[in-house]
Amino acid sequence: MRDLYQSQRAMRNMRQAAMQRGVVAILDVGSSKIACLVLRFDGPEQFGDSDGVGSMAGQSSFRVIGAATTRSRGVRFGEVDAMAETERAIRTAVQAAQKMANVRVDHVIACLSGGRPRSYGLDGQVDVMGQTVSEGDIGRVLAECEVPDIGEGREVLHAQPINFALDHRSGLADPRGQIGSKLTTDMHLMTVEDSVIENLLYCIKRCDLELAGIASSAYAAGISSLVEDEQELGAACIDMGGGSTGISIFMRKHMIYSDCVRMGGDHVTSDISMGLQVAPAMAERIKTFYGGVLATGMDDREMIEVGADTGDWERDRRTVSRAELIGIMRPRVEEILEEVRVRLDAAGFEHLPSQQIVLTGGGSQIPGLDGLASKILGQQVRLGRPLRVQGLPQAATGSAFSAAVGLSLFAAHPQDEWWDFDIPAEKYPARSFKRAVRWFRENW
Repeated sequence: MRDLYQSQRAMRNMRQAAMQRGVVAILDVGSSKIACLVLRFDGPEQFGDSDGVGSMAGQSSFRVIGAATTRSRGVRFGEVDAMAETERAIRTAVQAAQKMANVRVDHVIACLSGGRPRSYGLDGQVDVMGQTVSEGDIGRVLAECEVPDIGEGREVLHAQPINFALDHRSGLADPRGQIGSKLTTDMHLMTVEDSVIENLLYCIKRCDLELAGIASSAYAAGISSLVEDEQELGAACIDMGGGSTGISIFMRKHMIYSDCVRMGGDHVTSDISMGLQVAPAMAERIKTFYGGVLATGMDDREMIEVGADTGDWERDRRTVSRAELIGIMRPRVEEILEEVRVRLDAAGFEHLPSQQIVLTGGGSQIPGLDGLASKILGQQVRLGRPLRVQGLPQAATGSAFSAAVGLSLFAAHPQDEWWDFDIPAEKYPARSFKRAVRWFRENW
């Protein structure tokens, strides 16, 4: 636990050093594409230690000066599957973004969507030392949160205080400087498989880059796709990627739950590929141009040419109706949404004051998806695009870039996490992690 704490602090320091130099790269390692954005920060006065315990406010301290995307190879279910292929794809994306920005980048902040995330809610309570709540009191109350045994081979990715209470007053975002005697906190802890982080870290190292931060894609997508009211009152962000679908629930501007369904847009493509007996590239093209999930009478008459180049003239000139295509796509999309619903029910989503659901990610672009989703999930559903940030090229403003844009906001205004506070050494949770955290120690 001590190692994890130190290593995350080392990353945070590295991030601040990179920002003082002025540029940092954002890397979204997905199953269908790898996106890289290069951010330029206006100057050290824009970000200091003034970030409170709480939300990411403002996004004017940086602008995007380079952006590139490349087809992802060697990544499955949001996890590194083939090291050399992934390394090559990361290099391609980073070099293209550097070329556009005309600047060299050494530090990257990455996000990942796999790793079978699990969420835990923890709480802690301490008596305030002096009259007013100090930084040290917050460190002590976070240390009092009893971390469950998260199991072998798992790593903490996020550990955020999401609520503070001082005596009988609850819902405080930042209690520092306030007067009271008993301080209580609620913390959200999110863990993933450590091998997934190790592999990504190793890949980034092999590209001669330093990792200055790491976050969950579902969290990043939620930051950029949910408007402020939704983050405050309670909303779920469903990030439909190529290999997996990330779920994050926000409340009071903090993520309070995260999970992942190991299915995404690539599974729909492979269904089309098998159903129509065409190559995956052709299936992707058919899905993009003609796909949908709601069939009307018109779709029986709309014919799609399924071109191929096998040399068999009859076979290469086949046509299928759009209704047939929808018949192939809809069951898989329904299956993904049913799985999402199971996860939301398990998280107690129906008890939140507002139950808005926002669909984002590349897979959310299927026409009619929002209508089908509101039937299956039984809530208000809207399609979400990422917030506008300065300098973002038009090509990167679609919902497929939600995680990359959210990661930029996370880089500029990180929410306070457990390791941002000085925690008394004797107060480290004893039962928390049985194994020392190897991978950070080896890399710093």
